[in-house]
Amino acid sequence: MLDVGKWPVFALLPPEELRLIRQACVFGSAANEAIYVTVNDEVFALGTNCSGCLGLGDLQSTIEPRRIDALCGKKIVSLSYGTGPHVAIATADGEVFSWGHNGYSQLGNGTTNHGLTPALVSTNLLGKRVIEVACGSHHTIALTTDGEVFAWGYNNSGQVGSGSTANQPTPRRVSSCLQNKAVVNIACGQLCSMAVLDSGEIYGWGYNCNGQLGLGNNGNQQTPCRIAALQGVSVIQVACGYAHTLALTDEGFVYAWGANSYGQLGTGNKCNQALPTLINTDKERMAEVAACHTSHTSAAKTQSGQVLMWGQCRGQAVASPHLTHFSSTDDVFACFATPAVTWHLLSIDTEDYLTVAQSLKKEFDSPEISDLKFLVDGKCIHVHKALLKIRCEHFRSLLNESDEDCIEVSQFSYLVYRAFLEYLYTDAINLPPEDAIGAGLLDLATFYREMRLKRLCQETIKRGISEENAITLLSAAVKYEARDLEEFCFKFCVNHLTAVTQTHAFADMDHELLKNFISKASRYGAFKN
Repeated sequence: MLDVGKWPVFALLPPEELRLIRQACVFGSAANEAIYVTVNDEVFALGTNCSGCLGLGDLQSTIEPRRIDALCGKKIVSLSYGTGPHVAIATADGEVFSWGHNGYSQLGNGTTNHGLTPALVSTNLLGKRVIEVACGSHHTIALTTDGEVFAWGYNNSGQVGSGSTANQPTPRRVSSCLQNKAVVNIACGQLCSMAVLDSGEIYGWGYNCNGQLGLGNNGNQQTPCRIAALQGVSVIQVACGYAHTLALTDEGFVYAWGANSYGQLGTGNKCNQALPTLINTDKERMAEVAACHTSHTSAAKTQSGQVLMWGQCRGQAVASPHLTHFSSTDDVFACFATPAVTWHLLSIDTEDYLTVAQSLKKEFDSPEISDLKFLVDGKCIHVHKALLKIRCEHFRSLLNESDEDCIEVSQFSYLVYRAFLEYLYTDAINLPPEDAIGAGLLDLATFYREMRLKRLCQETIKRGISEENAITLLSAAVKYEARDLEEFCFKFCVNHLTAVTQTHAFADMDHELLKNFISKASRYGAFKN
């Protein structure tokens, strides 16, 4: 849970108002503007209101929250801001709204007049569903469900990706090298743009004088260019600082490139890097990277929940990743970035009542009001018949034919059966990726025909894949006919072929599976020079 009180702009809000906040964004040249969404889906703003960036219809600053009527009920899913500032959001319906500074057409409405209230950005976006927006200093890019990227606004360095340096007054699809490719993640530096593809490739365009595009040179690019130095590496997330870039790979490694005068690359020195450099994170697997185009601060979160920071931290230059006591990367930016703005839309859960889902989770394996227990490996698991009947067809049939209050299970282990029953209460898998296969949860999901559980198992396994276990996971995916997981594991093995073929698991691989793997990898082009 994030303590919104770490941002001084919220200091005057009464506790009863703070408890209602569900999402928030802090921005502005001195972190002196904020927009937040309540649990009732009402949207409020407060702060200095430069260029009308609060969307309130005027230029008046406000120390107390005022409601942005046009956004109430819109269900914001993504929000970003520029340095003007201008603000852009994407809603759950896939629409884009923008307002604030518009001196370079960064609002995408075809004019250069500042926007005092949120306005729909419609040119070339009608019929498109936008899921993510990202803003640079004075330009905006948007990602659709189809994997297309649209861009508009300031284009002095080619950051709009149009092939020229003329400002772009309305949304224009970024094509060129991205044509017929699916983008899954976007980010903007001050004057550059980055895009991650579903294949794990990463492209950049725009300003490059600090090497922030990772191309090995310092020339600006007016159209997307693939970062060839990351060939064979599968990127899953990108984050941009003022003039540096961070990339997270599917194996939890972090690469950095670009400006480094504050140590923001985490390389231990202050030398700029025009090519991606692997950051030493003490062999910890990373789950998230964070940076913001307004600052030279970098942060990352490990899979075990530890948070690291480096770069410009309260005026100090921290040249190597530094372990903090924080629980989220957001805290790094609240306490150490200059200005102390949010690097993405915060999701804040400060509700002090239990939802239906939370109540069910609380009652799992609690003997107090349960009416059924399972005996597995000599241990009891307490559950509720009604819930099991509602959630699982297998139990509906079983419990309609039986009146027992204790059922013994022998074909699955306690660890797996407990995880299965807990899933019925929580919709989540509480097992490490290896146990999802090794202990048999995927097998159980297949046995009980629980297709959603099977999909969740596959997603859990995907998050834990590595060069060491990739062949084991591929073998299990084939065994349990998990086609999507099989394809994922196969592609991972091909992308990391040299390392994977040197593992014990590959040496012990089933002959038939090995034959099929080599055949398919050959068709995939894995053995071409």
